[in-house]
Amino acid sequence: MAAASEKERVLVVDDAPDTLELIQRNLAAAGYQVFTATGAAEAIRLLEDIPIDLVITDLKMPQVSGLDLARHVRENLKDTEVMMITGYPTIQGAVTAVKLGVQDYITKPFTDEELLSAVQRILQVLKARRNAQNGSEQPLTLAGFIGESRAMRDVFQEIRKAAAAPATVLIGGESGTGKELAARAIHYASPRAAAPFVPINCGSIPENLLESELFGHVKGAFTGATESRAGFFQTADGGTIFLDEISDTSLAMQAKLLRVLENGEIYMVGSARPRTVDVRVVAATNKDLRALVKNKVFREDLFFRLNVITITMPPLRERENDVLLLVAHFAKKFAAELGRPIPRFADGALRVLAGYHWPGNVRELENVVQRVVVMTEGDLIDVPDLPSAMRFSAARDAHWDRKLSEVEAEHIRSVLSAVGNNKTRAAEILGIDRKTLREKLKAYGTDAD
Repeated sequence: MAAASEKERVLVVDDAPDTLELIQRNLAAAGYQVFTATGAAEAIRLLEDIPIDLVITDLKMPQVSGLDLARHVRENLKDTEVMMITGYPTIQGAVTAVKLGVQDYITKPFTDEELLSAVQRILQVLKARRNAQNGSEQPLTLAGFIGESRAMRDVFQEIRKAAAAPATVLIGGESGTGKELAARAIHYASPRAAAPFVPINCGSIPENLLESELFGHVKGAFTGATESRAGFFQTADGGTIFLDEISDTSLAMQAKLLRVLENGEIYMVGSARPRTVDVRVVAATNKDLRALVKNKVFREDLFFRLNVITITMPPLRERENDVLLLVAHFAKKFAAELGRPIPRFADGALRVLAGYHWPGNVRELENVVQRVVVMTEGDLIDVPDLPSAMRFSAARDAHWDRKLSEVEAEHIRSVLSAVGNNKTRAAEILGIDRKTLREKLKAYGTDAD
């Protein structure tokens, strides 16, 4: 569990000393400022003197119960959340707790991960609501990135260091994590910022055209080459070229790229005369290049040339509080594009968004927020407005007797929906190529065009 991004204050209330000490130790180790109380009366006195973000209280306590303490917090402290723990769970107790505004309800015995995940989820919602109310707190930003998680702070630092050095950079990470955005940040923070930044997706250009696109061609080099044309490397001269999905290039093309990195020379297709270019190369991949080298499908010498400075973009599920910061950012962005007021997200919707695993990372989150901003009437977005894959479904979750093909078809449709029906992105998330995706869609009776 990553450390808390700042010192949020948590008050733990339990009449069992062992439980109190265990929770206090775990939360303190995670970076929270923790206060403890052995009963509701002591907790109320602390709440009068210290601003508390979250109260974690046992349900059954002598004299004043946890439910009464939760009601006291709800009716007296509008900026403090409550979480309930109990060793005697009942449906009536859970219903009553929810009605009193308790944000989460976990039962003993619980794991450290269950406790810390629940605390983090509640505090994310609290922070998002505070930001929406006052608009005064701005997240850390860098060249289009938004985030204040430890993972993103590390990335910001790595980008600044990479920008100051002339070396080649290799950016890794899952699809949708912002590898091109990182490359742009490096370029525009570097001494080459005034020169072109040229992004190329190597996987989207057919192999027989890639050499001409990268290095250009001379007149008559091949059928249809009626005039000479510069390639992307000439266009990027003096600046930066971003080679995305470099793992999709052939061994022959890798040899040509290696020559550029070694001596700065390119050969236009159809020309025997080298041309010198001054281009910084930033490459990216969502695959394990070391494994490809081991399997003899990626050149080891090119890998070492690329792997001078390495930056790994973290998946969204590892970015702590950043999900709700990004939700607020994209909601503001798309509302402005539509000329609408910025919508509000209900606490329930925020909890779902914060707890979702985001297989498509930031790209998927952006698509989801755009869709709900466009499709939701009114200015409040709640759980029913979110995509069906994010919502609980008793019917869906109860059908364990379905065939594997049915489950796979449903998952493929959910991923396609999450990425706005972009089949290239869906294939990347699913870990298959576009041809395989088309075949599966056809087999499942879904439009594959």
